[in-house]
Amino acid sequence: MSVFLKNLNARNSFASGSFLKFVGNPLKQITMLCIKHHSTDPYFNIATDEFIFKHIEEDCFMLWRNDNAIIVGKHQNTIAEVNVDYVKEKGIKVVRRLSGGGAVYHDLGNLNFSFTRTGKNSEMIDFQRYTKPILDVLQSLGVDAKFEGRNDLTIKGKKFSGNAEHLVKNKILHHGTLLFSSDMKDISGALKVNPLKYKGRAMKSVPNRVTNISDHLEEKISLEEFTDRVMDHITNMFEDARMYEFTEEDLKKIQEIRDEKYSTWDWNFGYSPDYNFEQGLRTEGGTIEMHMNVSKGLITDVKIHGDFFHIKDIEPIEKALQNTKHEEAEIRKVLQQFNLNEYFNKVTEDDLIKIMF
Repeated sequence: MSVFLKNLNARNSFASGSFLKFVGNPLKQITMLCIKHHSTDPYFNIATDEFIFKHIEEDCFMLWRNDNAIIVGKHQNTIAEVNVDYVKEKGIKVVRRLSGGGAVYHDLGNLNFSFTRTGKNSEMIDFQRYTKPILDVLQSLGVDAKFEGRNDLTIKGKKFSGNAEHLVKNKILHHGTLLFSSDMKDISGALKVNPLKYKGRAMKSVPNRVTNISDHLEEKISLEEFTDRVMDHITNMFEDARMYEFTEEDLKKIQEIRDEKYSTWDWNFGYSPDYNFEQGLRTEGGTIEMHMNVSKGLITDVKIHGDFFHIKDIEPIEKALQNTKHEEAEIRKVLQQFNLNEYFNKVTEDDLIKIMF
């Protein structure tokens, strides 16, 4: 392995002077902590990214994986980025991250990497700096991988890595995905959304043709072997690098961040920008159209139209839905207050729920 690492010859181009921490005078080299994170809980792992950024002084490099999850950018409208029915059926978790950018799908065939670094503001936003070690490893494996566009890594024009950054003062969090052996059907299914449903000003993810790294390797290796090669390369690049295991106190703090922020509806959905929602559905009782305005995740206004028959006027249901979270369980609580048969002929609660997402 040492010969492999030396042949990459990346130390001078990336590490030398790149991870200096500016603390008074003179400049001080700070330790690079290298972490193999073993959790696959998406809520816990996105909380871990925040923890290493906000609570560990040293620079960090971390490799980690999530079980099935959609990770949305900080400023995105979550519900407009996911296929709600597919996500529900597959038990896919949806988590908002700290950084901007678009939505990405994670499964256990996807390897994630994170850098935290302290330095000069003018140097911090540099996607190519943080993705170069990944390209070094891939090129050493005979894969013609390239940096393209604003923040993507590609092989033969197909994307296998998306990257995002979060900067506060003079510290940055850079993290990226590495599709190694992901289920492509799940990626397309989880992120396939009807663009006519949602209208808003939030940044929308742009679909890309994607590929797995494993499909381009000259010599087949496992994801675990690939993970080791990436980590070995990083530890070889920095003279001050050392492996780090989270302490019990670290894990306790991460769990708190997970429970109080990243596993909550308020952060993952309620933080979304304002949007308008429109959708129609033909039911046994006729066509129903749902028109909603949503602000901070709450339904502020709703109008129900269609050619369905009813006994009672539906205005009380429309009013009851106001100030309700645009979330299935909360909407069901409201609908269950009514005998829907008296308001919608041959239209079920499940029909109404389907129309609202």
